[in-house]
Amino acid sequence: MNSNNLVELLQTGFRVSLGATASLVEILQDSQKREENLSQIRSDLSQKVTEWAQKGETTEQEARNFIDQMLQRQGNSGNPGATETPRDTPTPAASQNTQQEIEELTAQIAAIRTELEQMRDSQ
Repeated sequence: MNSNNLVELLQTGFRVSLGATASLVEILQDSQKREENLSQIRSDLSQKVTEWAQKGETTEQEARNFIDQMLQRQGNSGNPGATETPRDTPTPAASQNTQQEIEELTAQIAAIRTELEQMRDSQ
């Protein structure tokens, strides 16, 4: 068996399962669709498998788009005006000035914490 055929078979099986699950959810939510789908399943199972594969493919693509959008938003949340950078492009390291500012802020936070602890102990 060719490895491409195996991958294609597995992908089709995944999509059929995904489409069947999506149809099952629809069946459970709508009693009219339940009757329609049950009669269709009884009439032609092979046709239904093809429909499920197509529905699964659509659902898979929608899920991929959703995840890509979520990852893009997460990547751009720190810089709302930024555009998406290619995944192969490494992000630049923090500049020396930024690193120094972070260290200064950390030192200030530590000093404030120490001061608060001293105030708490004196009361």
